[in-house]
Amino acid sequence: MVNHNCQAFLLFGDEEYLYMFQEAYGAVMHYLFTDPWYVEVNMDSAAIVWPLFNSLQAFWPGLQVLAGDVDPAIRTHAAFYSVWKRYGFTPEGFNLATLNVQQGQKSYPLRPELAESTYWLYKATRDTRYLDVGRDIVSSLQYGARCPCGYCHITDVENHKQEDHMESFFLAETVKYLWLLFDLAVGADNLVESGPYNYIFSTEGHLLPATPQISLVREHCSYYGAYCRSHNSSLRQELHSSDISRKSQEANGSGVHHRGWGPNELLSALPVRTTSSSSGLVKGFCRGLNHGQKIGVSFVKPQFKAQEVFSVDNRVANTASSKSNIVVSSPAYTENNGSLEESSKSEMGNQSPQQ
Repeated sequence: MVNHNCQAFLLFGDEEYLYMFQEAYGAVMHYLFTDPWYVEVNMDSAAIVWPLFNSLQAFWPGLQVLAGDVDPAIRTHAAFYSVWKRYGFTPEGFNLATLNVQQGQKSYPLRPELAESTYWLYKATRDTRYLDVGRDIVSSLQYGARCPCGYCHITDVENHKQEDHMESFFLAETVKYLWLLFDLAVGADNLVESGPYNYIFSTEGHLLPATPQISLVREHCSYYGAYCRSHNSSLRQELHSSDISRKSQEANGSGVHHRGWGPNELLSALPVRTTSSSSGLVKGFCRGLNHGQKIGVSFVKPQFKAQEVFSVDNRVANTASSKSNIVVSSPAYTENNGSLEESSKSEMGNQSPQQ
């Protein structure tokens, strides 16, 4: 839930998620963090019950980057990576007391978490050591997990025994984060780094665009609490331009990367809260943007030409057929305060029957 609260705040801007994240994150760092590792404790007494590194924990440094807490993320990532270097993969469980693979948890099912954190740390620091980590991960996958039809689940990281199946998250997450890591290093010509919005990755690696409809920070409009000042077009343009400039600097390596894109930084970027119920504030969406701007693509309304529709009336027997010409005009759409109003007119003229 800690990562979900962080992601929800970054995506929606609701301070309630930030407060929940800060409470949970503080508890984790106070009770579970034994620098640079994390352990499992009794929820009542906080006594250590299992000194174990679980491979799923490897997402944590990436979350810390999002939170702007980069220093402990660097140390923890280095510890997790040392396990990868030792075995060529991260086992499902590594015992911190014996410093050996935990019995019954020797497999590596192609998990993405270490690659994910490596990507986020390189994005935050531009330290080339994380490119080296990425190359090691790729090498291990190529020489240890490659099989004729894809990449195999590793049953035992100590002998690299393969099992004949590949989890779906390997393509959806592991490969995706590795590709983003190396693409970022050569110029970041992709939607995530140079697209119109910031993107939040779900736990399963799905891209969630922080569009103006849901994002409350540093987007096209001045947002707070799901309200938008639709009349302030100059501010929208200023925020949009500054966001594009910031992304461009990050892509070419000239920006400031060590701070991360996290709750601490985003909170300071929030505009002053306005509680006014003025009609100038609109809840839920921004009336100042058209559909194309909201989703980041150009949108062209289809053009319909007037057309004639002919129908034949054969209801009257022994008479010549009568024809009715129906002229259908295209719906005319006008934008009025962000809403679309349809005005459709049709003209019908009946000709006299021809003998």
